[in-house]
Amino acid sequence: MRDQIAAPETAPSSVLNRAWAQIARTVKEIGPRRRDNEINLKADLPETDEERLLAAFQECVDSRGGEVAARARAAAIGQAYLGLNEDGRRRFAVLLVERFAVDRAAVDAAIQDVQSAEDGDARMKAETRLRDALQAPRVRVLRQFNALPEGVKFLVDMRAELLGWQRETPVLTPLQQDLQRLLASWFDVGFLQLQQIDWGAPAALLEKLIEYEAVHRIRSWDDLKNRLDSDRRCYAFFHPRMPDEPLIFVEVALVQGIAGDVGELLDMDKPAGDPARADTAIFYSISNAQKGLAGISFGDFLIKRVVAALSQELPNLKNFATLSPIPGLARWMSAKPDEIEATSLTSDERKALSAAIAAANAGLSGEGETAALDAGDPPEPLDDDLSDQDLITAALAIEYWSEDTGLAAALAPPMLRLASDYLLNRKGRGGRALDPVAHFHLSNGARMERLNWLGDQSGNGMRQSAGMMINYLYKLSEIDQNHESYSAPDRIIPVSNGIKALAKR
Repeated sequence: MRDQIAAPETAPSSVLNRAWAQIARTVKEIGPRRRDNEINLKADLPETDEERLLAAFQECVDSRGGEVAARARAAAIGQAYLGLNEDGRRRFAVLLVERFAVDRAAVDAAIQDVQSAEDGDARMKAETRLRDALQAPRVRVLRQFNALPEGVKFLVDMRAELLGWQRETPVLTPLQQDLQRLLASWFDVGFLQLQQIDWGAPAALLEKLIEYEAVHRIRSWDDLKNRLDSDRRCYAFFHPRMPDEPLIFVEVALVQGIAGDVGELLDMDKPAGDPARADTAIFYSISNAQKGLAGISFGDFLIKRVVAALSQELPNLKNFATLSPIPGLARWMSAKPDEIEATSLTSDERKALSAAIAAANAGLSGEGETAALDAGDPPEPLDDDLSDQDLITAALAIEYWSEDTGLAAALAPPMLRLASDYLLNRKGRGGRALDPVAHFHLSNGARMERLNWLGDQSGNGMRQSAGMMINYLYKLSEIDQNHESYSAPDRIIPVSNGIKALAKR
């Protein structure tokens, strides 16, 4: 629900560099006398350097010295990691996984103690030993970063790298999972702080909004200023240990009626509306800002907190809805052609689409099409034996098809029907909605409200869903009931009559 900035080969990322610039200062604050903590490693971490790094890991595991010593060791390990290139960082992670794994013999012994415990007290003590044995020693190394300024951010970025590596290097999966469990406990929603971000925010924070925006790219400072205008709101969750880094943020437009065209919302030439006259808050972009927190969900809490904040600030607001992409539609259409056939074209739709494709291929469009057809014979329709899928695919393959009024009109009925069928009837794991954005909002208690033809004509919108968008409505009196319905074993999807009718046509 992100464009990447290139980084030097020897640094994990530009963001990680900024984090560890602060940690480098922390090392100096800890004391310049502790030169023995420095770990000098070659960039690719050759075997000749491994023992030095393993010794540093072991000192962290053994927790030698006091708090200051622990912080110094963690900072030194972090600086060593920062100095490695990608191959070296991957070897660093593999060493941590393989050499500081769970002691299986200790786990087996602890299990046996649990099973043989003769009374409740003995079993409780044995269960405690089992829990301790199940935690890999490497977790003690990771925990020590929590005491460092920017240490938590470092671990978040480290996990982002591990997620990118684990497919090619599956041995890293346990370390990635260790980090996920640690971060999930540290990023409990109770610790998060909701903040409104406006144009007066520090420039460094505004730059991060531009960098992290994942749905509708922010093209310029003027674009950002427009999104933070008086009829707009932006809210983000922050963590006390990462006060300058948004975790997730949502952009909101205050409008009259439920919006169906994101291009209008992002139009920088359109004058700002009056928030006091708005009756609807449209959540048009929700961006997870930290890749290393993937799988740790707090987006649902963000929406509910923002709804509460907006309701208090602007009691005139009656509707809370999203204007959301349908990111999985194009992938499903490519992967499941047989399921596309299930939403077959009517006879009239086939004729209209075939004629529109022929006209578009003949170079006719808009008003020019009418003039040309009046002047001569209409273009020949396509072969009757083409499948519905072939017709739709041929139409979508025509460059600038959305600008051809005849072709766009002929495509609308079957594509809207396909989209409604995909959203309502195509299921993923556990019976959940196949589309990831749909699953997110349905899980949070929204209902599918309205499909919008050509609601997003950006390049990304056209590629992923033929320009279609959907409104998910958050009706305050129905959120809990909708959540329960969708979370039940039979996964009932709350949906408006309009979308339901489309899927049945």
